[in-house]
Amino acid sequence: MTKLVYEDFQPGREFPLGPKHMTAAEIIEFASEFDPQPMHLDEEAGRASILGGLAASGWHTSAVFMRMMCDSYLLATDAQGAPGIDFMEWKKPVLAGDTLSGRSIVVEARAMRSRAGIGIVTFRHEVENQRGELVCLSQNATMIRMRAGAEVSA
Repeated sequence: MTKLVYEDFQPGREFPLGPKHMTAAEIIEFASEFDPQPMHLDEEAGRASILGGLAASGWHTSAVFMRMMCDSYLLATDAQGAPGIDFMEWKKPVLAGDTLSGRSIVVEARAMRSRAGIGIVTFRHEVENQRGELVCLSQNATMIRMRAGAEVSA
């Protein structure tokens, strides 16, 4: 399989994410290890909170989003890592039984000045639940190799 390279990421290109069904068992398992707050561990505590039910941790939502991104395009990309995240916003609770899907959209692509043969691609990521409600919004840049020889013309 040919890997996607920098030149394949033109602004406006979209990559679909998901779907991923969120189960109570997965939410509790993740929270038990990484974010053991009551609203992530117990349905009753979740209903009593402002979240309205057993809710995935924002960090769990982010991890699920990362997996959806890998499955959609990142593992087929000659990616070289990421310098960070511009922002990650958890807009609505992700509850047990929700199904997440969304899109990664190329916002900008530019050649790196400091490293020949590598480009920086900035993505905006939108994750929604089954009702089309935005649950997670984020943006980050990824370093992606250019086609061989492209660094000369970049």
